[in-house]
Amino acid sequence: MGNKTVWVIGSALMAAVGMVATQAETVKKGPARGAALLAAPAALTPKQQLGQLLFEDTSLSNPPGQACASCHASGAGFTDPDRNAPTSKGVRAGLFGDRNTPAAAYMAFSPRFHFDEAEQHFVGGQFWDGRAATLEDQARGPFLNPVEMANSSAAQVIDKVRAAAYAPLFRQVFGADALADPDKAFAQVAEAIAAFERTPVFSPFSSKYDAYLAGRTRLTPQEQRGLKLFEREDKGNCAACHPVARRPDGRGGLGTDFTYDNLGVPKNPANPFYRLPEAYNPAGRGYVDRGLGGVVGRAADYGKFKVPTVRNVELSAPYMHNGYFASLRAVVDFYNTRDVKPRCADEFVAESEALERGCWPRPEMVANVNTDELGNLRLTPREVDDIVAFMLTLTDGWRGPQHAAGR
Repeated sequence: MGNKTVWVIGSALMAAVGMVATQAETVKKGPARGAALLAAPAALTPKQQLGQLLFEDTSLSNPPGQACASCHASGAGFTDPDRNAPTSKGVRAGLFGDRNTPAAAYMAFSPRFHFDEAEQHFVGGQFWDGRAATLEDQARGPFLNPVEMANSSAAQVIDKVRAAAYAPLFRQVFGADALADPDKAFAQVAEAIAAFERTPVFSPFSSKYDAYLAGRTRLTPQEQRGLKLFEREDKGNCAACHPVARRPDGRGGLGTDFTYDNLGVPKNPANPFYRLPEAYNPAGRGYVDRGLGGVVGRAADYGKFKVPTVRNVELSAPYMHNGYFASLRAVVDFYNTRDVKPRCADEFVAESEALERGCWPRPEMVANVNTDELGNLRLTPREVDDIVAFMLTLTDGWRGPQHAAGR
């Protein structure tokens, strides 16, 4: 490889670092922790470096301007950094998706999408509804989604990759003729992005809770109470779906069991998808997201969505598949009182108004609501606060004093 080619690749990698720095600056409006999680390119293999460049490249959308990282920002727990929008905007002005961006963090641990015969439910996969079986399948989706990155074909994406400064690196990783066949190259784009997503960049296990499990710090009394409630089967029981206990490898749990559930979340009146033209949403405000059931074609799974990780939950507001909840405390309050508070008269009631009225709107999908594990947790307001305090210890990038007594 000539010196000029080496320089091109090096320049591309430096450009990626610059984009990462810009991204971290963008999310400074959120919590400082976790604001710079991306690894330096030198710590990655060539394929992972290529994956990072593809992940960060805003020229790969149509029109240019949106990358994978636009909706999966490192400083936002690899979710959308825009906390004021319940769902993510597309590359074309005025277009929005119907769902909140799910976290890409720790999703390398999600098993391949499958039906568990023993438990009689679906597990794993990617996206809120499991429609992508693997990380590679997921990585292909946004490029061709007409709302997200809006490319018309794999060939259109690969034309841009051929023109990119990192094209020599692509050929180094996948072969001299790697960009000749657009379909094959598009699969390799996904392969490289997935390789990057499987690095510790996305799964650093660097939260205060991880430090606590390693014996390097202590939890405050409130955080300790919250942890106990989080795991108590007869009270909070959050760990039933969001396990965080120490795993056999010594690290803390992933904060999700990768299953699917209908929590009874209401419609979000602020969801901009309801206002899209008929070509994108013919049902208007009558649209109902069928979730997993819409993918697998089973009415018994209508309204079920993948259990999100609670790792980095501090950074990933708004919450739920439609961004209904703006605050983490409101999420816990909903779990605690969904079946206790009266039903709001209107199905379109925002979170803030519902809290003020002391009611909850009816679920977006009334069928299949989980009434066994949430709805009436019998938590006091202090206990709700304790659980929230514990969940804030799950934010990666913690840099606290060793063996801190707690604050």
